[in-house]
Amino acid sequence: MIFVGLKLQVLYSKDQASQLRQTFWTTFGQYIAPQPSAEGLKINWVNYKTGIKHVFFKMQADGRSADIAIEIAHPDTGMQELVFEQFKAYRKLLELQLGEAWSWELHVTGENGKTVSRICQKIEGVSIFRKEDWPALISFFKPRIIALDEFWSDAKYGFELFN
Repeated sequence: MIFVGLKLQVLYSKDQASQLRQTFWTTFGQYIAPQPSAEGLKINWVNYKTGIKHVFFKMQADGRSADIAIEIAHPDTGMQELVFEQFKAYRKLLELQLGEAWSWELHVTGENGKTVSRICQKIEGVSIFRKEDWPALISFFKPRIIALDEFWSDAKYGFELFN
């Protein structure tokens, strides 16, 4: 038998999966830590603080894919839409900083079952549970979170009214 392009799926216990996730994010955090923010400051890249309530920069990876997103999680969907529209006003600047177009999703169900709006980029066919995929994950996340920070250093002032 010949298996071409088949990646073996290894099943982990809940604790093992949690440990692998934690190890990946710690590794990523250590790898990117020397990179200063766009404003030249030390920054926690893994737990990025936008300074605007209900606006988050999120990086997520699981057994099949990974994504990075600007997530608007305001509990009032009307306010959520206003913040989303404000991001649309900055779309050209955002795409210029990112060097690519992202998906724009108004009012989708988030990971905790609540309605959120997202601007995101996704990569398929990678697994946080395969250490051999970690370089691809790091190469996916690093330039995008840095570009988001560069965008945010210019754009955040246009969002202060939502605090």
